[in-house]
Amino acid sequence: TFTVEEAVETIGFGRFHIMLFLIMGSTGVAEAMEIMLIAVVSPLIRCEWQLQDWQVALVTTMVFFGYMVFSIVLGLLADRYGRWKILLLSFLWAAYFSLLTSFAPSYIWFVFLRAMVGGGVSGHAQGKEENKQIIAMYSCSNPFLSLGKVFWLAGSLLIIGLASVVNPTIGWRWLIRIASIPGILLILVFKFIPESARYNVSTGNTGAALATLQRIARMNGTAMPEGQLKEPAKERRGRFKDLIHSKYLRTTLQIWIIW
Repeated sequence: TFTVEEAVETIGFGRFHIMLFLIMGSTGVAEAMEIMLIAVVSPLIRCEWQLQDWQVALVTTMVFFGYMVFSIVLGLLADRYGRWKILLLSFLWAAYFSLLTSFAPSYIWFVFLRAMVGGGVSGHAQGKEENKQIIAMYSCSNPFLSLGKVFWLAGSLLIIGLASVVNPTIGWRWLIRIASIPGILLILVFKFIPESARYNVSTGNTGAALATLQRIARMNGTAMPEGQLKEPAKERRGRFKDLIHSKYLRTTLQIWIIW
């Protein structure tokens, strides 16, 4: 018999991981564009709707408030229904509400819709982090993990560059519409992203996990380990209150402070 981790080690690094790196890295571009968008739009909506300083600041606050609240909700849903479904839902959600923002008739609607965009963007992490772990297993022998940070920077630079051209000509509403295009395009390549084999095993769906591992092996041109995939389903895959359990409390507080 063999486990998921042993299968991943045997299959090794190859074309599948490069494809996964490019797709998941591109989500960083879309995410950065949506988050950084407020910085280049705020001065324009301030003038259009005659906003005070606190009203402009509230837009950014609500984006991250939506991110905070829905990251908890979508995290729980990802544990229940799978990473792939929640990742796809988050991109559909973020793209939908981002496009709606460009038609916002008032400041109140703008704030609400951007908060919903923040909620959608928070779901990106539910699938990305587990796929990053697959790539991270090989980070000692390749530069992909470090290069992943470049995608966020590229998205930030791209939205600033677009704003310098679009804002003075066709306006901030069109900037928001253009900024939603990367997220929409990524939805079209979701069929190439498999559900996490680790997640399938944890729910007792070893058949789906084996199919994913075999697909990775075919793409990499390598062989699966001999034997049967055998790993017991987890009876309990973690609860929110585990974060404050005495075993993890110190780590939880350190991570919260750092973030």
